[in-house]
Amino acid sequence: MAGAAVFLIAAIVVGVLRGVPADEGAAATPSPSATATTTPTPAPTASPTPTVAGFPQNANPYDVSTLPQVNVFAVIPSLPVDDSPFGPTTAERAVPLGVGAPVWADPRGEPVAYLPREYAYDGTTVPVIERQEHWIKVLLTGRQAMPSQGNPAQVAGWLRVSDVEVAPSTETVVVSISARTIDIVRNGVAERIAGDFAWGTDATPTPVGRAFIMTTRVVPEYGYTRGHPIVYLSVQSPTLDGFGGADAAVTAFHYHDDRSGPISNGCLRVDPEAITKLSALPLGTPVIVNP
Repeated sequence: MAGAAVFLIAAIVVGVLRGVPADEGAAATPSPSATATTTPTPAPTASPTPTVAGFPQNANPYDVSTLPQVNVFAVIPSLPVDDSPFGPTTAERAVPLGVGAPVWADPRGEPVAYLPREYAYDGTTVPVIERQEHWIKVLLTGRQAMPSQGNPAQVAGWLRVSDVEVAPSTETVVVSISARTIDIVRNGVAERIAGDFAWGTDATPTPVGRAFIMTTRVVPEYGYTRGHPIVYLSVQSPTLDGFGGADAAVTAFHYHDDRSGPISNGCLRVDPEAITKLSALPLGTPVIVNP
């Protein structure tokens, strides 16, 4: 893994999801962790706005078992790529009701996939990026295409309000690669949890724009994590189709002894205190990575 599977890129998802070991290199003596500080920087999430009518209501029944499932391994060409990658969210997250919720690329047409309520590797609690009377637009896991065949960026889709549970989402993670900072923003107040970290190389860059926390788990067999949790994101590599023999290349936050500069396959390597705080965030928490 170029610079250690800091990209955790599929290695992690592939390893965790399919038992493929991540190639992070030999473990070294842990480095001292940095002290987190609190700074009052503006929150990137927008204040809740009045609900608009938007698209007309669709009360038709659908058999979701006939639709492709949205999950970390899915490649669904009909899913749209997020058209506002640095836009705000509505400060809400949604979870499907029942077995799962149909997903639309365009609410004026027919559903193109479905989001399950439960999946082994999560990704079913999703941030709301637009709210209407009958519809919500959300970010999703999976890809529209592999990097070698099309646009692999963060995907989105529309759900019916009647098919989901919606709850407030008070946190957002804001990353600045150029400033080398990571903040957790709660209700407009930012807590600086990292003043340096590692990110992807030019050949395997960290995806920029908005995504969300897909799943968080400890993977003891990955020695480079030193037993700390791995916080997987919904977005995948812009250059790698897969990693470690699997067809996923997921970005993540995780601990690594080497954690400064552009040295990873796309993942964000952080210190013990930062990964502890990130791993405590709810699934579906938005993450915005700025260049």
